[in-house]
Amino acid sequence: MILEEQQTQREDVAQADLRQALRAPITVLQADCTDGHKTFFGYAKNLSRGGMMIGTISPREPGSRFWVEFPLPDPVNRVARCHCEVVWQRRYSREHRYDPGMGLRFLDLPVDLADAIDEWVRELERQRLLLS
Repeated sequence: MILEEQQTQREDVAQADLRQALRAPITVLQADCTDGHKTFFGYAKNLSRGGMMIGTISPREPGSRFWVEFPLPDPVNRVARCHCEVVWQRRYSREHRYDPGMGLRFLDLPVDLADAIDEWVRELERQRLLLS
C-alpha cells in the first residue's frame, strides 16, 4: 500500500511538471446564454491562463462548449467571462483518490485577462512560499 501511494505521488509530481502555467482555486459561475440567468457552477480546483479544473460530481462530456464566468479578486478585481470547452472528465468513484470533475480550456479569454490571471496566480504562489 505504501509503495502504491509513493508511486501515485511521483505520478502527481510528474503530471504537475507538465503544466505550462501556475494554478489557483476560485469560485466559478456558469453563464447560460439562452436565458441570461447565471447559476452556481462549482469551484475551480485549478485556474490558469489557459483553463481550469472544475470540481463537480456530474462533469460534462469532452467537447462540450459553454460560457463560464468567474470573479478575479483584488488586485485584478474584474469578472472574467468566456467560452470554454471540456477537454477531459473524471467521474465520481469511491476507489478514485482524486475529486470528480472536468478540465476546461478557455477559447476566447481576452489576453489582458489571461495576463491578469497569470499575475494573480504568481502572487498567490509568492505568498504561499513566504508562509511556508
